[in-house]
This record gives sequence, C-alpha cells and structure tokens, in this order.
Amino acid sequence: MDVTLLYFDDCPNWRIADGHLRTLAAENPDIVLTHRLVETIEAAEATRFRGSPSIIVNGADPFADADDPVGLSCRVYRTPDGPAGSPTIDQLRQVLARG
Repeated sequence: MDVTLLYFDDCPNWRIADGHLRTLAAENPDIVLTHRLVETIEAAEATRFRGSPSIIVNGADPFADADDPVGLSCRVYRTPDGPAGSPTIDQLRQVLARG
C-alpha cells in the first residue's frame, strides 16, 4: 500500500501525522511511506493539496471533502476529540485497513 504524506514546513502538524504513519508502517510491512514537501501554490494545485498534513493512500485522499479548499495552509481534521491538526492514529489505522 502506497501512503504519501504531503506537507509544508511552516505547519507543525505534519510531524504528528508522520509519527502516527511511521508507527503504522512499522506494524504493517506492506505500507510504503513517502514524504512530499509542497512549497508553492502551483504545487498545491497540481497535487490537490488540501493543507498540511495531507495523507494520500493509493493515490486518493481519504479525508478530503469535495469542497475542501486547495492551498498552503494547516489542515484541520475532525477527530473523536474535536478538531485537530492530524487524524488520530486510530483514524489512520481504520483508513489503512480499508486500503
């Protein structure tokens, strides 16, 4: 399973998502985790970057809504504990289990 973490350096939340994804990749050797730095508006538009961090699983963003804006911003996720800068590890585990 291909998992790409899209991020930009000015948003610290990508490090939380990265930690969760690294933990899950260690649990599941089928996960190939890559990172992609998004630095420009043009790159954000080309990748349909909906904010940092964005997690792409096998080419799709499982957390995206059709009306989410594209651009260089910190992304907010709905979690069981309320809005957060990253999905929880359990949310990511569920998404990765579906592949």
